[in-house]
Amino acid sequence: MNTLIQKYNVPGPRYTSYPTVPFWDQATFSETAWIRHLRRAFSISNATSGISLYMHLPYCDSLCTFCGCNKRITRNHTVEGPYIDAVLAEWKLYCDLLPERPRIAELHFGGGTPSFFSPAQIERLLTGIFAHATPVESPDYGWEGHPNNTTQAHLQVLYSFGFRRVSFGVQDYDPIVQRAIHRIQPFEAVRQVTDWARQIGYTSISHDIVFGLPFQTPDSISDTIHKTLVLRPDRVAFYSYAHVPWIEGINGQRGFQERDLPTGDRKRVLYETGRDLLELAGYVEIGMDHFARPHDSLYKALEAGTLHRNFMGYTTAQTRVLIGLGASSIGDVWTAFAQNEKNLDTYMNRVLAGELPLLRGHVLDDQDQFLRQQIMNIMCQGETRWHLGSWSKREWEILSARLKAFWLDGLLNYDTEGMSVRPEGRPFLRNICMAFDERLNYAQQNVGPAQTRLFSQTV
Repeated sequence: MNTLIQKYNVPGPRYTSYPTVPFWDQATFSETAWIRHLRRAFSISNATSGISLYMHLPYCDSLCTFCGCNKRITRNHTVEGPYIDAVLAEWKLYCDLLPERPRIAELHFGGGTPSFFSPAQIERLLTGIFAHATPVESPDYGWEGHPNNTTQAHLQVLYSFGFRRVSFGVQDYDPIVQRAIHRIQPFEAVRQVTDWARQIGYTSISHDIVFGLPFQTPDSISDTIHKTLVLRPDRVAFYSYAHVPWIEGINGQRGFQERDLPTGDRKRVLYETGRDLLELAGYVEIGMDHFARPHDSLYKALEAGTLHRNFMGYTTAQTRVLIGLGASSIGDVWTAFAQNEKNLDTYMNRVLAGELPLLRGHVLDDQDQFLRQQIMNIMCQGETRWHLGSWSKREWEILSARLKAFWLDGLLNYDTEGMSVRPEGRPFLRNICMAFDERLNYAQQNVGPAQTRLFSQTV
């Protein structure tokens, strides 16, 4: 395994989309095209499965130096109202474009720190959202809470609007690691919010843990997982730390030295230590980075073959419309993507001027859609099928050569009509998907290795 880790530990996407954002073709995209594709997908999705809605709430009280999210650090809570005004104005722009009242099947708050906002402001936001929309009969609504500032009132307000999932960002319990990443939170704070969520009635509570952080050791990861198991969350998101300090806007990752980070074999041991403990406790690995107990809806979706993946990660909702609201949010209507302005002030100014605050996007051609489905299948089910006629002779020769390399390493099985990942290949899902990523491969061949600096290491 150590030899394979060295071989496959290269920069690569996490595949919450295909094509991945750095390879979007701006020439194919326009606001007019986005609206056309949105309306076409909405006309099908709204009547059947409903739609998904993601809202980005970017404010944080303090900077966590491991964080790669789009955020603004402030302790000035007067920013809450104007930002919610802007998000509601953006939602109204979308509702005016749609032919009928949206039915919301999936709704997620991310950040930033959603619990930075007061319960009253969150209630105002959701009241405004549902003034123009209707929840489906059994919705899947979730949000991300910070254990240090999530209150019972936060949990109760969101529960009253149908939220039954909450994820708490734990990251790590070791005090040395917490100081390095500037995320000080005691175990008791996590216990308290977890207990509150259960008492209120949340049916899926997730804890987010990150491996590969500075100063982590197998002993410290083991201690973090053991503490997590005391609280028995329904899901655990066990993420690999994505170290990308060169990307604009996330310079906080320079808060520690490169030599402090466990990499390669050392980082893989951290993952395997956590994975083994979680599986021993009855959790099942879901795709990549996620574990769930068998009663949880994420596990049930895996078993039913309905697991889905989009910019919110793994989801159980099979909608073809995801509208992203807020600065940097991304919308996805399967045949097109659109991302909002990342700069907070520019986003708010454009929305309040009555404009859709689009920054960039991509319209998927037929090959994009076909490859997207293959990558989705691999990420969600660990296998995919096709007809040999789906590839030209040259395309099949290239793909077959790439897959053969993984087969020789014992990571997958394949033939002319499909492939399946072997248990030994699960740690290398991202690498296997890269074999299908024609836009990434084209860029590497024609632009050069500099393209790889767009992504974190796969291991």
